[in-house]
Amino acid sequence: MAGASEVAGDERTVERGRPWRRQELWPWAAFMVVFGLMPVLYSAPYQHNIAVLICLTALMATGWNLLGGFTGQISLGHALFFGVGAYTVTVGELRIGLNPWLGMLLGAAIAVAVSMIVGLPVFRLRGHYFSIATIAVGEIAFLIFLNWQFVGAAGGLSIPIKEDSLLELQFSGQHKWEYYYLAAGLLLLALVATQLILKSRTGYYLAAIREDQEAAASVGIPVARYKQIALSFSAATVAIAGAFFAQYVLFVDPVSVLELAISIQITIAAVLGGVKSMWGPVIGAAVLLSLTETARLYLGGTGEALNLVAYGLLVMLIAAFEPNGLIGLAQRFRRPRNTRGQR
Repeated sequence: MAGASEVAGDERTVERGRPWRRQELWPWAAFMVVFGLMPVLYSAPYQHNIAVLICLTALMATGWNLLGGFTGQISLGHALFFGVGAYTVTVGELRIGLNPWLGMLLGAAIAVAVSMIVGLPVFRLRGHYFSIATIAVGEIAFLIFLNWQFVGAAGGLSIPIKEDSLLELQFSGQHKWEYYYLAAGLLLLALVATQLILKSRTGYYLAAIREDQEAAASVGIPVARYKQIALSFSAATVAIAGAFFAQYVLFVDPVSVLELAISIQITIAAVLGGVKSMWGPVIGAAVLLSLTETARLYLGGTGEALNLVAYGLLVMLIAAFEPNGLIGLAQRFRRPRNTRGQR
């Protein structure tokens, strides 16, 4: 019982009302500089495409991290919400001429509604049973969309090409910098929202739930409600990424937006970077996508499995020697220097 109250109480004492320290601000500055200059430093269309995918993966991993990292609920079914966002914007545009930005918002709203339906049964489970249940829900959705003719079934749906327009979220130029800066902007908004949540009462409750659900409930924290809040934010964020992806590739089918591999990639990106850090998913997505595409470029001719082996081995090494991911690894190398400075 003391564990949850101490987590919530101590963090509230330290964080609430305290202005941001300098060490909390420099990651934001680094993000603005690195992501702002990326299309300038890497000007090839192929590199721009990788940069867009990094932003979208980081966006999904950021949404997942509030549930899986800060609340401790490891979901392996987030491809469901990615697919909901992608299909909503596509079907909305094809069937009723819905503007893609409105379709993106509608997709996020539908994903929240779906998350509330899904959350009722799956949050009754704990640990690996919860993770297995999320996989089952995602696979059920995959089979439904695979046979649902209204949404194109296995053949998928194509979004018609229109004139370049920010309103229509379509740009036909050889370079992808327009898509990149929009994706980076969405990622920035998700990071700001995550930071605000973590510094609020909700953030402290989520930390208490992650440490010990029974203790959190015993001190009056409505555990089910706050787990649902985390899932809703997570679902909306991933759905927005799915809607953007659909507009980026102008095509959706169950394999491209609902496959289990998408859920695994989201989870790996967050775990690789560090699930107990807000910046972990961003770093994990950048490393994962860069490594994946490099391995695919150099090892693709010898078989697709080799690139999976390459980054799979990296993830296993990180998980074995530093459970807090790349962020934890960096902090481990920083500690001796800080200790010498204090002496």
